[in-house]
Amino acid sequence: MTDLLEKAVEAARRLPPEAQDDIARLVLVLSGEIVEPVAVNAEDRDAILRGQQAALRGDFASSDEISALWAKHGL
Repeated sequence: MTDLLEKAVEAARRLPPEAQDDIARLVLVLSGEIVEPVAVNAEDRDAILRGQQAALRGDFASSDEISALWAKHGL
């Protein structure tokens, strides 16, 4: 295990159980251990559909909006 992964695992240990499970699922998906679809609740499904519809319309953030977002977070 790399130092970075060990650091990430230590950070994950301090998170609530739900967040730990989210991280575990991501690792398992990235490693190919989980290949089945992940259950999505109605609220998340609606958000995904809204995002897909916006993308189909070409509704993307402008360069100015992205720059403002980065600046807001000091990046």
